[in-house]
Amino acid sequence: MKKITFIGAGSFGFTRGLVRDILTFPALADSEICLMDIDEERLAFIKREVERIIAAGNYPAKLTVTTDRVKALKGANGVLCTILQGGAEVFRTDIEIPKKYGVDINVGDTRGPAGIFRALRTIPVMLDICKDIERYCPDAIFLNYTNPMAMLCRAMQGQSKITVTGLCHSVQGTAYMLARWIGAPREEITYLCAGINHQAWYLDYKWKGKDAYPLIREAMNKPEIYDEEQVRNEMFIHLGYYVTESSGHNSEYNAWFRKRPDLIEKYCIHSTGWNPGEYAYILNEYLEVAETWKDKIKEQIEKPIKLERGNEYAASIFNATIGNGNLFEFNGNVRNFGLIDNLPEGCCVEVPVLASKRGLDPVHVGPLPAQLALMNNISAGCEELAVEGAIAGDPTMIYHACAFDPLTSAVLSLAEIKDMVNEMFEANKQYLPHFKHFC
Repeated sequence: MKKITFIGAGSFGFTRGLVRDILTFPALADSEICLMDIDEERLAFIKREVERIIAAGNYPAKLTVTTDRVKALKGANGVLCTILQGGAEVFRTDIEIPKKYGVDINVGDTRGPAGIFRALRTIPVMLDICKDIERYCPDAIFLNYTNPMAMLCRAMQGQSKITVTGLCHSVQGTAYMLARWIGAPREEITYLCAGINHQAWYLDYKWKGKDAYPLIREAMNKPEIYDEEQVRNEMFIHLGYYVTESSGHNSEYNAWFRKRPDLIEKYCIHSTGWNPGEYAYILNEYLEVAETWKDKIKEQIEKPIKLERGNEYAASIFNATIGNGNLFEFNGNVRNFGLIDNLPEGCCVEVPVLASKRGLDPVHVGPLPAQLALMNNISAGCEELAVEGAIAGDPTMIYHACAFDPLTSAVLSLAEIKDMVNEMFEANKQYLPHFKHFC
C-alpha cells in the first residue's frame, strides 16, 4: 500500500480533484490517503468528501485524517502541498499597500511586490515541511501547488535534497484553450513549452504534427476570441509566441498594460476569459470565500460524485514514480542547471520533465528566442533576489527585488518603492521575525 499525504488538505477543491484523479489509477487505488490540515473544521468537510469518492468508486483505499504533520508524513511515498500561509486579511495588504502608491495589482500571488511578500511569509513554512520530509519520508516525491510557485520551489530546491517540483495547470489549460480556438481535438495537439512559471512560452504548438500558430493568428481575428484574452493576445501579436497563464495574471508581470488607467481600461477590464483584469480581482474572491466557504462546500457535497480523471498532473506523476511506472511527461518547476541556456543558472524555470520509476528528469530545452529570454530574465532575476533575501533575512535584497519588478518600476521612483516596501514589512512583521529591521 502506497501512502499519499496532503498537506493543507482543507483546500477543498484541489484536494477533492487530486484524490479523485489518484484513485483512478489501478496501481494507486489501494493507497492510504492521508489528509492533514491545521483547520479541523475544513478537515472534517474534505474527510467527508473523500469518503464519498472512495465509496462511489468502490476503491480499496484507506483514509486517515490528522492535524499532526509528523504523523501525516511518516512513511509517505508521495506528498502534495496546497497550503496558504496567512489569511485574506494579510493578503489584502499585499494588494492594497501597492495600490496606495499607484501599483495596480490584479492577482498578486506570483511575483511583483505582492508575490514577493507572499513568498516571504510562506518560504519558512515550506522549508519546515521539507525538513520533516527529510526526516520522516526522505524518498517521497513532493509536489507543490502553493503560490508563488517559482520562488517557493527555488527556495526548497536550494535548501533541501528532497525530490520536489511545482505544478501549475496553466500549461495544459492554455494548450486546451488554444485547441478550442482552432477547432482541434486535444489529443491531436503537441507542444514544447518552456520559460518560467506563469510566463512560459509555447516554443512550438502543433496540430497533427503541423505548425498551428498560423491558425491561432487567424482565429484571433474573431472579436470573441481576441476579447477572451486581450493581454495575452497582444503579447502574442507583438512577441510572436503564446504565453501561459491568464491575461489577468500576465497584465501585472510587465510594464505594458497596468501602468496607466487608460491602458487598464483598454486591455484589462473587458477580457471575457477567466480572471478579468480589474484591480484586486483575486483579493475580492478571497474575501468572498472567507465569508461563504462553508455554504459553497455544502453545495458541492450535495452533488453526485464524478469519478472521471481531470487534467492535473499530480496523479499521473505519482503513477509513473510510485505506481505502475508508465512514463509521463509534464511541465514542472525546477532549477535551471543546463536546461534553458539564456536564463540565469540555478533560477527556477518551468520546463518539460519526465516522470518514471527513476524519479523526475527535466529536459534540456536550449535557448529561448531573445525577446522571450529578455522578459523572463527580468522576472527570474527579481525572484532570485527575493529568495536570497528571504533566506538571509535581508530587507535590502527584498527592496531591490521589488525595485526591478517591471510594473513597479514603471510606476514608482526608487524612494517611493522603498517607502512602499517598508510599509509592507510593517504589515507582515508578525510573519517575518527573522527580519530584524526594514530597508
